[in-house]
Amino acid sequence: MGEYIGLNYFFDAHQRIYWLYLISALVISVSFLYFAPIFVKRQFSKEVLLHKSAKLDYLYFVVMSILKVLIIMPLMISVTDVILWGVHTLQDTFGYFERIHASKEILILSYTLVVFVVNDFTRYWTHRLLHLVPFLWRFHRIHHSAEVLNPLTFYRVHPVENILFGLRYAFTTGFITAIFIYFFGAGINMVEILGVNVFIFVFGLLGTNLRHSHIPLSYGKKLERFFISPYLHQLHHTTEFTHKNFGSYLAIWDLWFGTLVREKKENLVYGLKGEKINHSLFGLFVNPFIKGIKL
Repeated sequence: MGEYIGLNYFFDAHQRIYWLYLISALVISVSFLYFAPIFVKRQFSKEVLLHKSAKLDYLYFVVMSILKVLIIMPLMISVTDVILWGVHTLQDTFGYFERIHASKEILILSYTLVVFVVNDFTRYWTHRLLHLVPFLWRFHRIHHSAEVLNPLTFYRVHPVENILFGLRYAFTTGFITAIFIYFFGAGINMVEILGVNVFIFVFGLLGTNLRHSHIPLSYGKKLERFFISPYLHQLHHTTEFTHKNFGSYLAIWDLWFGTLVREKKENLVYGLKGEKINHSLFGLFVNPFIKGIKL
């Protein structure tokens, strides 16, 4: 069990706080010392690092990493299970298909891109539904209860939401892979760096960890029509724009469905609007099950 707790997160490229992503975020932060030192000073100030909300993030990260191993992971459906079921279902429904012959390079690149884009699309709608459906919002608001941001705020997610996103990933990736296998045959590969989809890896180096920080890294107006910058996600965590900017990596979904906000704001206020939050570990787990209760 210990390999999944604590330090393992820093050495797994699939994790948001992989050491290389953290170093990249730190390098970007250092550049802000020249252009806008006030943001860096705030991020590393006692008011942020030792805030009750931040302390709860640290504790919650440890507790959840244990619960994932003991409870959540054994309950999850794996991508492999979905692939096997998907291939058999396609074969039983449509019969065996004459394999389409395509160059290995085109096939690998196509598969990599489709997995990335479709996963991002299903992430957008899963995230948006967590805001739109009152019952689901009771669980997702746990993440939005953070009043200061740090990389571990990413893991401030209720176990119910963890399961939902785990199932989303398994079914999305599993179905896509099953379809590719059905039409192109087995042996489907992905363009990866350190075992991670190349697009996810690149975004990790471009400051993904700064999304949960007080350092407003923007990609500029033109690029933010297509990509979610750390600053756009920070707006999502504010009391003013809680229900905007649902995208994970691509901003095109927010743009197309009318949920994209790119306003330049100073002194962003994070947390839940109109609520005085009691940062309790017990509350994070239990309160979503008690209708109407505040954190």
